Amino acid sequence: MDYDGKCRNIHGHNSKACITLEGESLDRLGMIVDFVEIKRVVGRWIDETLDHTLLLHKNDPLVKALQSAGEKVLPMEATPTTENLAKFIFEYVQGRGLPVVEVTLWETPYSYATYRPTQTDRS
Repeated sequence: MDYDGKCRNIHGHNSKACITLEGESLDRLGMIVDFVEIKRVVGRWIDETLDHTLLLHKNDPLVKALQSAGEKVLPMEATPTTENLAKFIFEYVQGRGLPVVEVTLWETPYSYATYRPTQTDRS
C-alpha cells in the first residue's frame, strides 16, 4: 500500500530464505540443529503459510473481498516487503525455540534483505 513504483501492482515472487542459526556448542552428533528438524518446523510452515499465498497489509481494501472469494490471503501487520518478510520468518523461527541469529530472504538472484535484530531486540 502507498507504494508508487511498479511493485504497487499485485505480483508474486519465488523467494529463497537463508536461516542462520548459531550456538555455543554442538550436540553429540556435531550439530546445532539437524537440518531435517529445521525443514520439518520451518519448511512446513513456509509451505502452509506463505507459499502460493497473496500477502497484503491487513488494511488493504482487497483483503476482505479476496477472502470472500475464497482466495488464500495472509493479512500482515506490516507491508509485505522483503525486509518485513525476513523479519516475519525470523520471528517465527525464534518462536519455535531455534537459535536463529538472522534471516536473509532473496527476492531475485540479485535482490535480498537480511533481518538481524540488535542485541537489545534479542532480549
